Amino acid sequence: MFFVEAIELEGLGNRSYLAGGRRTAVVVDPPRDIDRVLAAAARRGVAITHVVETHIHNDYVTGGLELARITGAAYLVPAGAHVSFARTAVSDGDTAVIDAELVLAAVATPGHTPHHTAYVLSEAGRPVAAFTGGSLLIGTVGRPDLVEPRLTEQLARAQHASARRLADSLPDETEVLPTHGFGSFCSSAQADGEATTIGKEKAANPALTVEVDAFVAELLAGLEDVPAYYAHMSPVNTAGPAPVNLTAPAVADPHDIAARLAAGEWVVDLRNRIAFAEGHVAGSFNFEADGKLATYLAWLIPWGKPVTLLAESAEQLAAAQRELVRVGIDRPAAAATGGPEDWLRAGESAASFPRATFAELAGLDRGRIVVLDVRRSSERAEGWIEGSVHIPVHQVHRRIDEVPDGTVWVHCAGGMRAGIAASLLDAAGRDVVAVDDGFGAAAAAAGLAIVTEEG
Repeated sequence: MFFVEAIELEGLGNRSYLAGGRRTAVVVDPPRDIDRVLAAAARRGVAITHVVETHIHNDYVTGGLELARITGAAYLVPAGAHVSFARTAVSDGDTAVIDAELVLAAVATPGHTPHHTAYVLSEAGRPVAAFTGGSLLIGTVGRPDLVEPRLTEQLARAQHASARRLADSLPDETEVLPTHGFGSFCSSAQADGEATTIGKEKAANPALTVEVDAFVAELLAGLEDVPAYYAHMSPVNTAGPAPVNLTAPAVADPHDIAARLAAGEWVVDLRNRIAFAEGHVAGSFNFEADGKLATYLAWLIPWGKPVTLLAESAEQLAAAQRELVRVGIDRPAAAATGGPEDWLRAGESAASFPRATFAELAGLDRGRIVVLDVRRSSERAEGWIEGSVHIPVHQVHRRIDEVPDGTVWVHCAGGMRAGIAASLLDAAGRDVVAVDDGFGAAAAAAGLAIVTEEG
């Protein structure tokens, strides 16, 4: 009997997989912190003999090269990917024996990238699982615009053809096990559900139910901004990532923290947005450790800017470090644990700002305030507060000068991104109120008019 174990990367919205039999296994699209993979293999008592990449990743740093080095596994990378390290180049139709009666076959599935390759696991000649990477996802496909703008439409058409190739060649009961689609911005839309099969996708996936021209038009129309850090991931993965270092960073005392802020470095408070609003080091930014820390911090921070982490505990700090190495933020410049009382110099007071609900916003004289919507454009298109200003959260830091004068009531869809934006505005000296509320409450709040593109 074979097994497949998913290794969740919740902060990035991805999955890696360990799959094999009684003695040996393959790892598909491993995360950079490979200790989780090694631990999973040890629990099952299997040796990792193969490590495979479906493509050169744009959204995270792979651990494949290091995992193959440590385990002695064969490192399979699509032949069309131009890399700077030794690997086993994989072409369409190539196979690898994983365990007794378990064979992995490479299937060329260009679209997410030109060289994208899926892998079909067969047991005794029967396909049982398809590791589809960024090609066929749950209810959607991987986005085709991450390589080069002039290739986007061509790759979108290739996605359609690749999805159909998989659907036409595999039994309906074959499990579809994608890497992307669980919150990753590599997905062209968010996955609907946690598990699927070829048969289910045939019934619901637009790539398999819509003709190519309409599919491509809809896919391209729905593409949104690409996280800025994506531009750095493929070069790192192509060159061959260095091993990670998860040892604790240097300890920052209050004077160190103040000096780093004065030097223009980023000091990031990992506590939840409620605690941050109630009291924080003036000038620090709030990226919740329990939110999509890696995605949003890596998206907003100028690449290479030193970052100092402020955490409630050593455990929170360690978890944050682990998330950040996955996107190439390797070593914090410094760190401190505790709370504002531990991070402020003698005589300094904590900064703070209020939190509120949409109902409280509805009761105000709107002539005295600015309502700032930091949701994505697709979210705003479904309805927004009349008169609000729109700047997506990932653009706020560089567009603060565009926010009109007045007290800024900043909101998103649920509160997390509003907390990030509020901290950026607060650090810039603006009077801010973080609306920590679900956007659905805005429509129910008397006095708040919600408008749409249709008017």
